[in-house]
Amino acid sequence: MPLNRFNQLVGPTVENDQPGQLPNFTTLAGQYGQVEHIDVTRHLDDISRYYTDFSHLADWTYLFEEPYQTKAEVQSLLTNYEQSTNPYHLAITNDAGQVVGTFALLNINPDWRTVEMGRVIYFPELRHSRLATEAQYLVMKFVFEELHYRRYEWKCDSLNQRSRKAASRLGFCYEGTFKNAVIYKGRSRDTAWFSITPEQWPILKRRFENWLNPANFDANGRQIKALREY
Repeated sequence: MPLNRFNQLVGPTVENDQPGQLPNFTTLAGQYGQVEHIDVTRHLDDISRYYTDFSHLADWTYLFEEPYQTKAEVQSLLTNYEQSTNPYHLAITNDAGQVVGTFALLNINPDWRTVEMGRVIYFPELRHSRLATEAQYLVMKFVFEELHYRRYEWKCDSLNQRSRKAASRLGFCYEGTFKNAVIYKGRSRDTAWFSITPEQWPILKRRFENWLNPANFDANGRQIKALREY
C-alpha cells in the first residue's frame, strides 16, 4: 500500500475515478435464453402465475414479501419495477420467451461504481438449469464490461443456505456477516456479504464460458464438469 505525505498507509490510486452509468438495456441475449428489463405488457402473465402461487411458500421465506393475492397486485408491482432505475428489475426468459425467473440490480452507486445482485426468484423450471447460470453470467458480464463497475455484491440472510451456496458457486467471495443488520417479517436477520471485483472477473468469465459450452453437457443434458472444475 502507498504512503501519503504524512507517512500513513492509504489505498491505491483509482486511475479512473469518474462516476459510472446506471444500467439501461432491454435484453442481454445468451445461448439458452435472455435477461430482459421488466416489461409489464410482455411479462405480467408469466410472473403473476408464480408470484400468486401459494404452493411454493417456502421459496418466500428469505424474501421481504410474501406471495401476492391477485394478478392486479402483481401488475401494480411490475409497473413500479418497470419505471424504477435503482433498483433495476429484470426478468429471465427461456428460448420460448417465457419468464422463468426474476432478479434485480440493487443499491446501484454510480459514484463508487458498486452494485448488488438481489431479489433472486427462480421459478421451479429454472432451478439447476443452464439458463439459471447463464443469466447470472450475462448480468455479471454487463456489470464489469459495459458499466465498468468496481464491486459486485451478493447479500443474503446468513441462514439462507441455498443463497449462500449459489453465491459461492458463482464465484462470489464471502466477506463476513453483519449481525442484527435487518428486521423483516418480525425476525432479526444477520446478513452475509459476498463480492466479486474486476480482478476476479477474467478467471470467472472463462469458467462460465467453459461450463456453458454445449460440449460440457451429455445427451441427457447433464453437466460433464462442474463450474468449480474449470
